[in-house]
Amino acid sequence: MSTISTSKFISIDATLFSSKSSTINPCFSHKFPPSSRPRKSPTLVFSCSSGAELSSAAEDEWLKKLPEKKKPLYSHSLPCVEAWLRNLGFFQSKEDRAVWLVEKPAWHAQLSLDVTDLYIRYLKSGPGNLEKDVERRFSYALSREDIENAILGGP
Repeated sequence: MSTISTSKFISIDATLFSSKSSTINPCFSHKFPPSSRPRKSPTLVFSCSSGAELSSAAEDEWLKKLPEKKKPLYSHSLPCVEAWLRNLGFFQSKEDRAVWLVEKPAWHAQLSLDVTDLYIRYLKSGPGNLEKDVERRFSYALSREDIENAILGGP
C-alpha cells in the first residue's frame, strides 16, 4: 500500500482515497492523517476587504517574526506557520483549520498540519497529468526552507 523510502517522505497509494473528491476514504481515515474522525471536504476561506486589510497587517507582523529559514519548522509558532502558508498561496479550509489548499498552474494540493508531521497531497483532479493523488509526509524537524522547496517543487 505505501512505500517507505529513506528520503524525507512517504508515498501512499491513492486508490485509498476517493477519486471524486479530496476526502479520505473512511476505511483509511484513521491512518492518514492520524485523526479520530474522518476529514470533510475542504472549502476555501476568503475574507471581505476590510477583514483582509486587518488580516494583512497582522500577517505581515507574523511574517516578520518568522525564524530563520534554516530553522526546523517545529521552532515556528502556529501563527507564523499560518502566515508562511498564506504567503506561499495556500488558503485555509473552513471545515478543518489544520487543512490548507493551494492551486498552482501545474498542480493543486491539499496540505494537512498534523500533530507530528506535515502532509501534502497533490491532487489528481488538478491540472497536470497525475495518474493518482500523490501523498508526501514531512517531519517538523526539517527546516522551513527544505519543506518549502519540497512542497513547491510539486509532485
